[in-house]
Amino acid sequence: MLRLVFAGCLLWCWVGFSAVGAESDYFPPLESQGGWRKLDSPADIRRLAGMDPQKLEVLKEWLLVSDQRPFAAVVIRRGYIVLEVERGNSSKTDTRNIKSCAKAICATVLAIASEESLAGRTPKKMTFDDPAFSFIPWAEPLSDPRKKQILVRQLLNHTSGIAPEYTGAKNRGPWDYVLGHSGDPVTAKLAFDPGTDLGYSTHAFYHAALVCEDVTGVPYDQFAIEKLFKPLGIERWWFAYLDGTIGRHPSHTLGLPARESARICYCMLRGGRWGDRQVIPKWFVEETAAPTHSIHGIKCFNRDAESFSHGWELPARLTDGRGEGIPADARFKPGSGGQLIAFVPSLDLVITRQTGGSGQWAYEEYLRRACQAVISVEAGK
Repeated sequence: MLRLVFAGCLLWCWVGFSAVGAESDYFPPLESQGGWRKLDSPADIRRLAGMDPQKLEVLKEWLLVSDQRPFAAVVIRRGYIVLEVERGNSSKTDTRNIKSCAKAICATVLAIASEESLAGRTPKKMTFDDPAFSFIPWAEPLSDPRKKQILVRQLLNHTSGIAPEYTGAKNRGPWDYVLGHSGDPVTAKLAFDPGTDLGYSTHAFYHAALVCEDVTGVPYDQFAIEKLFKPLGIERWWFAYLDGTIGRHPSHTLGLPARESARICYCMLRGGRWGDRQVIPKWFVEETAAPTHSIHGIKCFNRDAESFSHGWELPARLTDGRGEGIPADARFKPGSGGQLIAFVPSLDLVITRQTGGSGQWAYEEYLRRACQAVISVEAGK
């Protein structure tokens, strides 16, 4: 009898280990070849994905009444789509503007560029601690000598001082305006000395796209497509370009369907791995789990400075109640109009939403409700 019990325990452990291994080894095929696996049965959602079907239904209704914009939203747990809600947008094919979600993707692309450069596979070498403007020759002559002090990481965590939103900077080109060559003091002069404050800056990410181009020797969009999108099986996208006296160059602005942006989150969730390939550097995934600067206090959009990392943000660090109920390891990036990309490693959870619009939305509430739909092991369910 004892031998049978021991054998049964071994079998249970083996089955459990195999299930976990199968989950961590799953990576979705191309959307044109079937795409993400999806659960529709409440029983399967509970058993395979460990999600509460009733709470997901409540989340669905919340998404539908949260605003009146067309949207596509996806919730993925353990590699299974457990909720997909569409109103006027297709989660598979609509490549609408993901707004500021593109900032997290840009930072991710720059991490790949840095890794490639240190391996000797690009014309120049670059780390996040290097002076950013040494990779932006188009900015010469510098409109503000303090720009020489800006590090690459400061472009990504909003501490560069380049034209923060609160200065009234227009989030568009031409490059002459972005680089401070148009005569407008809003972009010509830094709002503060680099690293001394935090001001949310879209212009900093325009600069980051140029850094990537100079380091890799190819335009930002081409590098992002070859080194991030294609390895993850992303098939649909577009990039925005800016013109100017320096010519036409891609910016970080882009459009992606909700299912496709989920692939980037899922890769981050898996430590930067996709199949047997390390696509995103593991160090970058780890560094995004904490602030990448030393600034404190409430800053742009009434958000805590400590919630800003390399392009990604840390919603659990918000102290005004918005971070309540969100796991400490969660990373997300909200974009104007209700765009959101997010992943929570401790819950094996990915969520995205895409509208293509602009305006306010309850970003943290979406993530919080998705986290609350995960069935707690401690609850014995």
